[in-house]
Amino acid sequence: MLEGWDTAGKGGVVRRLGWALDPRSFKVHTIAAPEEREKSLHYLQRFWERLPRHGQIVAFDRSWYGRVLVERVEGFAPAAEWRRAYEEINEFERMLIADGVKLVKLFLHITPDEQLRRFKNRLANPLKRWKLSYEDFRHRGRWKDYVTAIEDMMEKTSARPAPWHLIPANDKPFGRLAAPRIIADRLSKGVSLEPRPLDPKIIDAAESLLGLRLPPLEPNGRRPPESSP
Repeated sequence: MLEGWDTAGKGGVVRRLGWALDPRSFKVHTIAAPEEREKSLHYLQRFWERLPRHGQIVAFDRSWYGRVLVERVEGFAPAAEWRRAYEEINEFERMLIADGVKLVKLFLHITPDEQLRRFKNRLANPLKRWKLSYEDFRHRGRWKDYVTAIEDMMEKTSARPAPWHLIPANDKPFGRLAAPRIIADRLSKGVSLEPRPLDPKIIDAAESLLGLRLPPLEPNGRRPPESSP
């Protein structure tokens, strides 16, 4: 789950994950303003509908934290609603983790000067102008308000077992390396990274159909190490 300032590089991180992962089990959800149907539902419902199935990896480019960020700052949610949302979000994430979901929360941070430089670069580059919107400039105009909202979010929702990982992203290559490393470290915990053992039926088929003579499996179901010639 990626949050961060406009132009901080969330899309770049998602693209690079997509290059490395099998598209059959890797899904991306880019979260924008809720549609009319979604406005009539609890704000978390549209995220429930996009959660991964067992064995899938899902990337949220912006997330349920919109309730305590943009909806708070821009006045889309009354104070009573966004103040209540911190505990709702914590409970939501605790339920996911208790059900076996591994949740990685990344926030890409850049400075105001770096954001301004990237805005200018996008304006000057015809191939990147589509990335800019009026909302980007309006959000920048309320930078201090967003800083306050981000600090409150970090303080109230960064706790075990779902801590925030704050990535300094002024340096794009650094951010693009740091994010996948954090994700890989989190997703690999408690997971055996040993090669999957061969099914005995496959060994029998290889021997009968291909004429291969494979050494017997060890008690743990793995192949014994090959001896040196």
